[in-house]
Amino acid sequence: MSSSALSYVHPTTDSPWGTYLAQVDRVVPYLGKLDRWVETLKRPKRSLIVDVPIEMDDGSIAHFEGYRVQHNLSRGPGKGGVRFHPDVTLEEVMALSAWMTVKCAAVNLPYGGAKGGIRVDPKKLSRTELEKVTRRYTSEIGLIIGPHSDIPAPDVNTNGQIMAWMMDTYSMNVGATATGVVTGKPIHLGGSLGRVKATGRGVFVTGREAARRLGLKLEGARVAVQGFGNVGSVAAELFAQAGAKVVAVQDHTGTLVNDKGFDVAALISHSQSQGGIAGFHSGEQVGNDEFWNVHCDVLIPAALEGQLTAERARKLSARLVLEGANGPTVPEADDILAERGVLVVPDVICNAGGVTVSYFEWVQDFSSFFWSEEEIYQRLDRIMVGALDNIWEKSTQHGITLRTATFAVACERILIAREERGLYP
Repeated sequence: MSSSALSYVHPTTDSPWGTYLAQVDRVVPYLGKLDRWVETLKRPKRSLIVDVPIEMDDGSIAHFEGYRVQHNLSRGPGKGGVRFHPDVTLEEVMALSAWMTVKCAAVNLPYGGAKGGIRVDPKKLSRTELEKVTRRYTSEIGLIIGPHSDIPAPDVNTNGQIMAWMMDTYSMNVGATATGVVTGKPIHLGGSLGRVKATGRGVFVTGREAARRLGLKLEGARVAVQGFGNVGSVAAELFAQAGAKVVAVQDHTGTLVNDKGFDVAALISHSQSQGGIAGFHSGEQVGNDEFWNVHCDVLIPAALEGQLTAERARKLSARLVLEGANGPTVPEADDILAERGVLVVPDVICNAGGVTVSYFEWVQDFSSFFWSEEEIYQRLDRIMVGALDNIWEKSTQHGITLRTATFAVACERILIAREERGLYP
């Protein structure tokens, strides 16, 4: 048995899968008679581990391990990204697929949850090698993906080009162009306008609504952003446009602090051209641990999971945490933040803008009729605001955190679907 499989059998409480299981346990008291189905949420429907062999540019043969997990398909086909990262494990992908199940149900999309990944450092591959890895992986998981069964999308270290290769590979293998097999594609291959900025926009929209309910004015509010990729940078840009000051930013190249607030547009331009925020002309570079000590009103963790630990939660100054990343807050930190009166808008609603516009893309591909960017954002904002309103009502009704309320709303929808479909045979 692989180490990844062992992690599945014995998850630790601070692992991604352990965090997810703890979140499910907390929601059981609010499921009523549906709690008889709760084990459905704790067991992925299907986990696929594949070998991804390719011939490298130097003629050698390299093997990479790939995964695709379908956590739950009760509400529709699986939906979830593919990440290329040297630390990807089966357990991580399982947790991410489970969070996708909850996320899709939270915003009431007709999807189940899935996720994929390859344990590889794409920065060490040439473009040719990257294409080979992508195409071979797509062929290997082609057994379970498809426009009506499981629809991959971009995630960490993957993008529109990766999706184009995945779509082309799947299409060649089935003998027909299948644009709906992935989302996040280039526009001219059936991609949707608004998709690139959708996740960051969702973070901003839910943050704006939460701040309004807290009585926190965005004008002059101090914002700290961890992770300055597609999600963090877009959220930072929108908050700056709303009058907030982005006073701290952290990415894989370091941490910058500017008490007067950054010129976010200039910082984004620098980051894109230089591969990170390091070396930006404005702000002071400090140690990475100092990021958590910066005085701020709003914190946006938009990097990887498990970043907001109990120790960091105890000293955090923010009144509002917006989870742009998946699983950035460990359960113990959640409790500490709740005790301190810090409002956390959880990942499964906060960063659901991406999957929502992915749904729009999927629908547009089937109809071959495409919407304007203005229509996309109007529909996105309406869905995100409506979902948060519903979750806020559940939170107020039961006196529970937004995370538990989100899980309560989502898990009820998932388990009702499971119960009504019944068990086959």
